[in-house]
Amino acid sequence: MAFAKDMAVPQAAALPKASPFTALWPFAALLGLAVLLPLTGNEYWALIATRACIYWVLVSGLNLIVGYAGQLAIGYVALLTIGAYTAAVLAAGNLFEPVHPFLALAIAAFVGAFFGVVVGLPALRLRTFYFAMTTLGFATIVTQVALAWQDVTGGGIGIVGPSMPAPLDTAWGFYYACLAVAAFCTWITGNIARSRFGRALVTVRDAEVAAEASGIAKPRLLIWVFILAGALAAFAGGLFATLQTYITPDAFTFDLSLLFFIAVLIGGRGSILGPLLGTLLLTLLPEVAAPLAAWSTFLYAALLLVIVLAIPGGIAALIDPRSRRALPDNRAVIPRPDLLPALLGQQPPHAGLSLRNIVLAFGGVRAIDGLDLDLRPGEVHGLIGPNGSGKTTTLNVISGYYRPETGTMTCDASPLPAGDAVGRAARGIARTFQTPRVVGEASVLENVMVGAMIEGRAGFLEALLSLPRQRREERETTARARQALAAVGLGALAEVRADRLQHSELRFMEIARALMLRPAFLMLDEPAAGLSTDEIKRLDQLIRAVGRQGTGVLLVEHHADLIFEICDRITVLNLGRVLAAGTPDEIRTHKEVVSAYLGG
Repeated sequence: MAFAKDMAVPQAAALPKASPFTALWPFAALLGLAVLLPLTGNEYWALIATRACIYWVLVSGLNLIVGYAGQLAIGYVALLTIGAYTAAVLAAGNLFEPVHPFLALAIAAFVGAFFGVVVGLPALRLRTFYFAMTTLGFATIVTQVALAWQDVTGGGIGIVGPSMPAPLDTAWGFYYACLAVAAFCTWITGNIARSRFGRALVTVRDAEVAAEASGIAKPRLLIWVFILAGALAAFAGGLFATLQTYITPDAFTFDLSLLFFIAVLIGGRGSILGPLLGTLLLTLLPEVAAPLAAWSTFLYAALLLVIVLAIPGGIAALIDPRSRRALPDNRAVIPRPDLLPALLGQQPPHAGLSLRNIVLAFGGVRAIDGLDLDLRPGEVHGLIGPNGSGKTTTLNVISGYYRPETGTMTCDASPLPAGDAVGRAARGIARTFQTPRVVGEASVLENVMVGAMIEGRAGFLEALLSLPRQRREERETTARARQALAAVGLGALAEVRADRLQHSELRFMEIARALMLRPAFLMLDEPAAGLSTDEIKRLDQLIRAVGRQGTGVLLVEHHADLIFEICDRITVLNLGRVLAAGTPDEIRTHKEVVSAYLGG
């Protein structure tokens, strides 16, 4: 009945949903200005605007790698070089019979897609600066090949770029063609960013363990992105060769590579509009500061430093309305367990999850020593013990983050492979973490939608082109995520950036994300840590309701009152071994447990 009293606590009114027009009007305004640019009658501005469009074609793909996936790809000028020389060589007929410029551009894109994967493969193993060094090294190799292969590329003398047919053979005609390509790239990369693939990218970037727990396979995801970014960069290279009319290796400098990379950084992570504005800014900057052309690298570095110090989130953070929207001060988390039947359904019959003789040692210390554990469907099972007793380590073994040295695990009477964190979601195993793992720059709704990643059936190409199945799945996932947020008491905060939530709200948000999986087993790692007494009572009711839907709950918690109140069975660990196991009443009176853990 305590929960009924809690329902009287005032809940925050739902914040207004963001209008689609609010997100689209800046793009429409930029496109309108771009379409009207020929009214100036100045062909020099046609040259600058065309260059900006070409740069954005490359940066739009690079943004998915750097801004969304968080990979430091500094040397992406290499893909621009490959695309430029591929299109120029094919159009000139230096290897085969000359081909039409359009076909040359298309082939350049395919070649770029291939080399995009070649450049990106190290990212599957290397981290941060090591990957950055590989991209720079690849850029150097491409430049040296262009210099040495004189019979084909012209070496240091260069080669003529492709010539476009009428009406694209004029300055304004070619400008409109590049503008159309840039608009198309904005649309397709925006489609990816708003899809489950875009949410997966930022989750891999900011909360990789949570991404794995949600079933997100990083290698497969990144390879698709590298293919797309490589194709766009190489296509941009072909357009660049046409704009330049004549290309040499000197046209593809480190400064140019730096421009592309910094455009994403000053634009801001996880945004399409921010890097677009960053690209425009950096394209115009050399024209405005022409007398300082020799200082271009210094200016880029100074601009980046100013952005990092003054606006750490970049232009995107500056223009994000979610950062400025006021939140209610007296809001309370009021779960609605009555919504769980519709959200979770009733779990089908399940043989449970079992661990037998699990042993895991770190160095000479056995964190888990011969553990046997059985989790039953619909049962709340408590796992308690002193600090360092192996509770979270046990969760990490079940989750696939740690590989035990000996022992077996089964789920629904089938073997549960050790060390397969990504595969756990498909087996119906979800979890939360001691420290909430969230994407702070994404909305609460987007964070929760990540939990349904494996349910999506629309492929990357369907997301790229926003095909009907992709749009239908997005609507369904959005509706379920709102239902999950309402069930845990956060429905009013769906549109808020996650980094603006209180700690207790992040706890409940993680539970909502886990529930999106409709898990057979839910593992909660100290969910009551940092919660008030009233919030713990509401958490109590929520966990009980999850269990009633047939989901087995494994609860690691230091709040003994919560454990003994809601658990059907309890296992007590001490120094990695099972000290006792049984019902709450049996554990309360167990002499060794009282001595080692409960006190008395």
